[in-house]
Amino acid sequence: LKLSVVQEAHKMVREANTKQAASEKQLREARGKIDMLQAEVTALKTLVITSTPSSPNRELHPQLQSPAKAAFRKGHGRNKSTSSAVVSAASQSVSPEPESRERKEVDSILFAEFQAWKESPTLDKSSSFLDRIYREDIGPCLDFTKQELSELVRVAVEENTLTIEPVASHALPVLKVSAEECGGPKKCALSGLPRTCKHRIMLGDSGNYYYISPSCRARVS
Repeated sequence: LKLSVVQEAHKMVREANTKQAASEKQLREARGKIDMLQAEVTALKTLVITSTPSSPNRELHPQLQSPAKAAFRKGHGRNKSTSSAVVSAASQSVSPEPESRERKEVDSILFAEFQAWKESPTLDKSSSFLDRIYREDIGPCLDFTKQELSELVRVAVEENTLTIEPVASHALPVLKVSAEECGGPKKCALSGLPRTCKHRIMLGDSGNYYYISPSCRARVS
């Protein structure tokens, strides 16, 4: 009887040690994924134009949006090849099932690039981590039908010289380039499609205003 009790005790200790080791491993993985998510958010914030205090950008501040608007914003069509791996991993709860651990596996190449960038943060595109963000996230997000204007918009966003303002219903457009290039209240300059444009953008101090549709405005801001 005593031998049986001792064997059972050893078995319980082994099971407890195994569960503890598994839990510690899951905790380390979860912390790594959270670090990656926080770093990507920080990196993207430094590359995106912000709104002014007097006219807050509701696309950048979800807490200011109505529930319906926030739900629409979740459908914003960015390329998620980089960010989805981090977001989905961090949003999933830690679970001991093998399938859950497999779903939360981190992209080892992306994680290595992130760690290298974290040791020496920079906005230089020569960084593998930032280069990936530009190629897989920012680039596709700012890729519009009108390629020449798209490139000007990308440069203005990087240099923080892009101005976005609502279109007043009584205001007349101020144009220094052709109306075809600038679009109009009923035509988006970035997509070239007939759309109701409630905002317009100006690149730097050019004085040229380009009318943009709500969907393009959401991607730019």
